[in-house]
Amino acid sequence: MTSIGGAEMVDWNLAVATATRLVRPGPEVSRDEARAIVAELRRHAKSSEEHVRSFTGMGTEGAHDTPVLVVDRAGWIKANVAGFREILKPLLDKMQDKRGSGPGGAVLGAVGGKVTGVELGMLLSFLASRVLGQYETFAPATRDLPAGANGGGRLLLVAPNIVHVERELDVDPHDFRLWVCLHEETHRTQFTAVPWLRDHLEGEIQSFLGETEVDPMTVLERVREAAQSFAGGRPEGEEDDASRSLVELVQTPAQREILARLTAVMSLLEGHADFVMDGVGPDVVPSVTEIREKFKERRARGASRLDQALRKLLGLDAKLRQYRDGERFVRAVVQEVGMDGFNRVWTSPNTLPTKAEIAKPADWVARVHRKGD
Repeated sequence: MTSIGGAEMVDWNLAVATATRLVRPGPEVSRDEARAIVAELRRHAKSSEEHVRSFTGMGTEGAHDTPVLVVDRAGWIKANVAGFREILKPLLDKMQDKRGSGPGGAVLGAVGGKVTGVELGMLLSFLASRVLGQYETFAPATRDLPAGANGGGRLLLVAPNIVHVERELDVDPHDFRLWVCLHEETHRTQFTAVPWLRDHLEGEIQSFLGETEVDPMTVLERVREAAQSFAGGRPEGEEDDASRSLVELVQTPAQREILARLTAVMSLLEGHADFVMDGVGPDVVPSVTEIREKFKERRARGASRLDQALRKLLGLDAKLRQYRDGERFVRAVVQEVGMDGFNRVWTSPNTLPTKAEIAKPADWVARVHRKGD
């Protein structure tokens, strides 16, 4: 990254160090048990490819170029810092130039990079104990973390978190591990079977970041307004923002339009993965019904009051709605036009559902299938 006086906008090494230091330790397992868990997750990831392909009718040819990595919490942190660094580079370069043009830019860059590195590390330490698996769409290859060729991603399975949840839910561990792999493999299939999807998402994200206010005073003002809203200090007559996350509250109008499109796509991807996971489940995961019921309860209640507050502040409640709303959309469309009819969603960006269509699947069916019918 371009630096001023050697200082970057984000101290990425400090972010990794902070997150690794603060993250909670995983569940206790013996060395032999850990090896067995890793080996089983790799087997399940491999077998999931055929299960997902058969159920969805989507090809998995490109999946062979994207590695499956079984990682611990520290490994997940390193992978996500590398991903953040890649996708945020254009925005941070712009902010770097803006800061460097003012007086004291080098000093501000050095101090700000440390502060931001610590803040990012704290956020990642919170998330690192909660993510079971993740398909990294924009993953750059590193010495320790390989990625697919030609911009392909990688599939991460976070072994300590999977073990923690299977013990917490008191479910069959072998069934649960396969169930998780089915969900994550569906994400890998989505991106490897639909070549344009990655570039489309990257374009939307870069458009979103391109609209970001880079003037520090403007950003501070928007954050102040957001804080007032959460504290109940919004001006009388304005929209009630209590149900919106801090991330949403600091967006510009143009960003909100992009965010609506991104929300629809993410709802589709997450809902499709849940639909596939449960559709394949009865044939290959004997205890899928028990797992699904217990996992839904866990998603709904959160771990504690603090966890619920942080989920809301970070917008993680919105992600939970994406699972629910997206799965309802996929189920309704498949019931109406079958799996082949649903798969028209992958034809082009124009056939992706809008946010309104996620809530009203019949509108998507009418728009996309009307011409063909």
